[in-house]
Amino acid sequence: MMRNLGTQTLKTDRLLLRRFTVDDTDAMFANWASDPKVTEFLKWPAYTDTAPLREYLAGAVASYESDQTYLWGIELADGTLIGSIVAKSEHEDIEAKEVGYSFGRQWWGQGYATEALGAVISYLIDHVGVNRVEAVHDPDNPASGRVMAKCGMRQEGVLRARERSNRGIRDAVMWSILAGD
Repeated sequence: MMRNLGTQTLKTDRLLLRRFTVDDTDAMFANWASDPKVTEFLKWPAYTDTAPLREYLAGAVASYESDQTYLWGIELADGTLIGSIVAKSEHEDIEAKEVGYSFGRQWWGQGYATEALGAVISYLIDHVGVNRVEAVHDPDNPASGRVMAKCGMRQEGVLRARERSNRGIRDAVMWSILAGD
């Protein structure tokens, strides 16, 4: 049975996953949110100004009042904020969450996404009681699929014209992991 616990602090060997604060605006802007290469496959465009990002983070901070909000800032041991990860309720009736993540280019290819996603999957399944964690990626972004595979997710197929990203309407490669896996 799923029991929403909200965004709790998660620690891994190299990362701290924590709630955002409005004070994270400048780091988020500088480290990934303003980079069109980072946001190429995402639903939100690169920020060109910190004011709307500050407004977004203020809304995110307010949303933490709900135990149904799952949104983490990801930081290194030295306190550097390098990315974010979110889990949304797409199918409450089957106790499923969809996850998505983004990281600054400087930290790509170092295993941080795998480490963060693995921690969130474990938290959602072991503590929240989620039955299914799913994620999608653009077929032209296979690195994201490799992260999902390393976390034990299984590729289910390609959903045609399922997502709208900064590249337009795109296919989505669907992955999932079940509590029973």
